[in-house]
Amino acid sequence: MKKRLWQIFGPVIVAFLALLILLFAPLNYSHFSVKDEKKAAVALNSITFKNQQLKKQALSDKKTRYVPFFGSSEWERMDQFHPSVLANKYHRNYWPFLLGRRGTQSLTQYFAMQTILPELKNKQAVFVISPQWFVKKGVDPAEFNYYFSNLQGTEWLDSNTNSRADRYAADRLLKLQGEDKKGILTNIYKRVAERKSLTKQEKWEIYLEKVVLEHEDQLFSRFQVNDNYDRRILPRTKYLPRQFSYRNLTRSANRVAARQTTNNRFGILNRFYSGRIKPFGLKRLKGAQRNISYVQSTEYSDFQLVLNEFAKLKVNVMFVIPPVNRKWAAYTGLDLNNYQEAVKKIKYQLKSQSFNNVVDLSKDGGKPHFMQDTIHLGWCGWIAFDKKVNPFLSHPTKAPKYKINNNFLSKKWQRLKPNNANLKEFK
Repeated sequence: MKKRLWQIFGPVIVAFLALLILLFAPLNYSHFSVKDEKKAAVALNSITFKNQQLKKQALSDKKTRYVPFFGSSEWERMDQFHPSVLANKYHRNYWPFLLGRRGTQSLTQYFAMQTILPELKNKQAVFVISPQWFVKKGVDPAEFNYYFSNLQGTEWLDSNTNSRADRYAADRLLKLQGEDKKGILTNIYKRVAERKSLTKQEKWEIYLEKVVLEHEDQLFSRFQVNDNYDRRILPRTKYLPRQFSYRNLTRSANRVAARQTTNNRFGILNRFYSGRIKPFGLKRLKGAQRNISYVQSTEYSDFQLVLNEFAKLKVNVMFVIPPVNRKWAAYTGLDLNNYQEAVKKIKYQLKSQSFNNVVDLSKDGGKPHFMQDTIHLGWCGWIAFDKKVNPFLSHPTKAPKYKINNNFLSKKWQRLKPNNANLKEFK
């Protein structure tokens, strides 16, 4: 009878014990090769973005200095002047670790940062902040949830201090996940949002959940890297001038761009125009952006969460504000004065808190070959980007003493239309 019972239940028990060992036993934290790290740094897929272990290993690598480049869809514009290609070709003392894809706005980046906080402390970073993020309601719920993981949530809860910023983050998380979302973590997020202290039992639940998720992350992270490095970065290095100089790079960029923008009057990459604009019908897009505004948005407070985290970790950050394609903006009716109002508001939020490394490219969208498409840098735009970012990263300095102002988390700031008088209220 015992033998029969073991035959029935034995495999189940063994499988259960094996699962427990896999989920809770200590694992090797350094199991990725140099090539794995290089691939991860330019992978730009959602799985790598959410992964913790691979990023932690790369950003703490003492031989190769990986610098986090936070942003969104601009990183996918991998021509030969892309920052990752330039760093590879000219053997820079840093390698960009690209963090972001389409839809990864401030709140997404904030929660993703929670999984690599020790690796960011006292380091440098680059953050591309796009005014296009600042539509009225901010990040799209579907896009936020696509990039959010429970591991991010447990790491965030683990460092929660019930501050004003924590309560704001919890409230935003709950709204974006929706009222139908259930689970242990959701109930804990609600307690944080309601300014309630976590119980010992809740802290224990967070710990157990975190351990399981970290082990899952380590077990499966090896299979999550694509081949952008071999397919899109290395091959493009051979098209760059052998000796580095901005004069030679600019000359090459103009030649390449002239060949690749021949089928439209907007200076847009031929392939993008043929695949993304022409099928919709150009006439249908005339005036399509005339009612868009970026001045009032919840994104401003989401962005403040990112600034709070950088200040707490003493990260020396360079922020880059990109332009839009001026010819395309004129055709679609985008109000560039309104665009500049949003830029003014972003820059005030940064500089009033001592985030003074700000590269404002927002007025350069009309320069020849600066934009690859309607809103993304390319060719000469990447070279302008590199002229600012390369010296900043090549000669590292410590972060300044930031002066965080949590009034930027308020609805008043989200709704404010900036002028010199009302900006003074937020000093």
